[in-house]
Order: sequence, then structure tokens, then C-alpha cells
Amino acid sequence: MKLKLSGAFALALSTSPCFAQSASNVTLYGAIDSAIEHFTNANPNGDSATRMATLTGGQVPSRWGIRGSETLDGGLKAIFNLESGFFIDSGNAGQTGRLFGRTAYVGLEHRWGSVTLGRQPTMLFWSLFDADVIGPSAFSMASFDTYVPNARTDNTIAYRGKFGGLTVGGTYSFGRDTSAAGNCAGENVSQSSACKAWSGLLKYDTATWGVAAVYDEQRGGAGATPVSVVPGTAGTAVASPDDRDRRYMANGYVRFANLKVGGGWLHRNISGTTRNVSTNLYYLGASYPIANWAIDAQVLRYDADAYQARGTMTVGRASYNFSRRTSSYVMLARMDNSGSGSVFSVSSSSIAPLAPAPGKDQTGVLVGLRHAF
Repeated sequence: MKLKLSGAFALALSTSPCFAQSASNVTLYGAIDSAIEHFTNANPNGDSATRMATLTGGQVPSRWGIRGSETLDGGLKAIFNLESGFFIDSGNAGQTGRLFGRTAYVGLEHRWGSVTLGRQPTMLFWSLFDADVIGPSAFSMASFDTYVPNARTDNTIAYRGKFGGLTVGGTYSFGRDTSAAGNCAGENVSQSSACKAWSGLLKYDTATWGVAAVYDEQRGGAGATPVSVVPGTAGTAVASPDDRDRRYMANGYVRFANLKVGGGWLHRNISGTTRNVSTNLYYLGASYPIANWAIDAQVLRYDADAYQARGTMTVGRASYNFSRRTSSYVMLARMDNSGSGSVFSVSSSSIAPLAPAPGKDQTGVLVGLRHAF
């Protein structure tokens, strides 16, 4: 949806100093996604549960945003993006109640790439396109690691450029979180590395295949929330600027006519205040469109040996597109837990996970409707 500046707003802008004429545009966009979900083994007693999904969306996150650009001299563009997430079941704001918690940046773009400043995704987020066929859905990699689809940092400068098939990028955060809930909040001037974060990306795409490699690191600091390894269990403390939460991702995809197969490996290493922890997440999936339908499937395996926790989740999704903007879908997921500390749930990405008893399996089914504008 394109909106043109007019009326009093345009009049107000006309009081600013005059410069050379330039072309500009502003776009309002968004997605509204809601679903009903059912789980077996929804608690340690083995009870089942049915509810409206307590997350921002079943297939994609519900959100609205404004983005725009202005063409400047010499092929340069000024760009901005403001994006807000919300919970469709309650109407509450997502991202700890922030107005623009998903994205808030301004920057410049040229043939050499773009430089942006503000709250924005890290390169881990951008590395997942194509290789992760399920994406940021309710039953996804977020069931094991909620950071993956929510990899964003405050106070960030980012660069991203595309040169033929090669994409390179990087981010640096001067203070990775400033929310009131506070996970290593703010920019610390007395401790140079406290609460900092950075990431880097190399990605290469052709018409039929692509590969990507990414590094993502967050530093700890005084007041930092312990980082979660197994949902629902005590996290690993990162109270020192020398503590690090690092993720290494390698992934790729290949296309065979309409069939796309994608997969990857995510290694996480936490150098904590009192202990070090390593985990591995493997995923492999396929996507195939049939007329108005899209069929997606993925298998994920997560190993957190330090917690005696291992989980394997199989996910299937069928989507029917009524139009380019409106679709309905059904998702089915099965979580197989093994190990005395394994309490993984297919619902771990929600704000109110329903977890089974340790070592018990869980099945989840979800039916939803999505509209984009």
C-alpha cells in the first residue's frame, strides 16, 4: 500500500529549507496472522490443551510497518524502516511492548550497498532466507532457540551489500538491548565490551542453489539476563563483559524445478560466568508448490549434552492461497524428547509454552489464517 504525503503534513514539510527536487515514496505494509492450536502432553501431568496461539502469528509474525526512500544525487538513496510487532490474540504490542520493536532504522543506500543506524536484525536473521523452508512459524527452529527468528539488536550500525551473486554484511551494536525488561540493557561507557554485539555474513546465490555462512556474538555484562539453552530450565549466567554467547551458522539450498531443498547447521557456544555450554542444531527441509497450495516439511535435531537434553522435531505445513495476500494453513509437529533434562516443546516459541514432563514426547497441530497488506 503506497501513501503519498499531502495536506497539512506536506505544508509543514514545505517550511523546511529548500533543496533540489528528489523522488520519494512511503509504503505502509503488514501481515495479520492468527491460529488455533492443540497440544498433547501440554504439562507434566500429560494433559492436552487447546487455545488460540499465544504468539505474534502461526505462520508469520503479525506486524505492521512503514518504509520509504528518497532518491538523492549521484545514485544515492536515503532509506528508513519502522516496523511494529503485535499479538493478534490480545492486541498487545510485541517485543516487550516497544512501539517499533521489530525494526527502527534510517540509512543510506548506493550501488556499493547500504549503511543503516538503529534497531535492526543481525546477519543471522538474513542468513536464513531460502535455506530455512519453514521460516519464523510457530513450529520452527524457535522451538529450540527463540533467538533465531528474533535476532535483533539496539544501537546498531549495519552494512549489507550485494555484488552479483555475492552478499556480504555485518552489524555492530554499541548496546544490544535497552528495553525495560533488560537483557544487558544500554550502552556501557565504563566497560568497553559490556553488552556489545556483532555479526557477519557471507552468502552466495545462483539461480538454482545458494550457500551462506554467518557469525553472531553477544557479550555479557552486569545485570544481563542468563541466556536460555533448554526452554523452561535455568539459563547460563553471562554477568561479565568477557562472557560470550556465540552462534555459527552454515546453510544452503538447491532447487530442482519447483522443488526446493534447504538445510543447515547452527553451532552455539556460551562462555558463561560459571560454566561453558555448547549446543548443535541441525535442520533439513523441502518445499513444493502445487497450484494454489504450498507444501513444506522440515526435520530438526537439537543436542544440548550439558543439560542431558536432546530433541528431534518433525514439522509439516500445508498452505492454501486464496489470493496473493490471503491464505489459510495447517501445521503438524511432533517433538521427540530424549535425555533426563529434555523438556522441549513444539510451543516453545510462544509467550506461554506448554511443555511435557522431561523425556516425554509432544504433538501439536495448528490451523490459521493470514492476510498481508
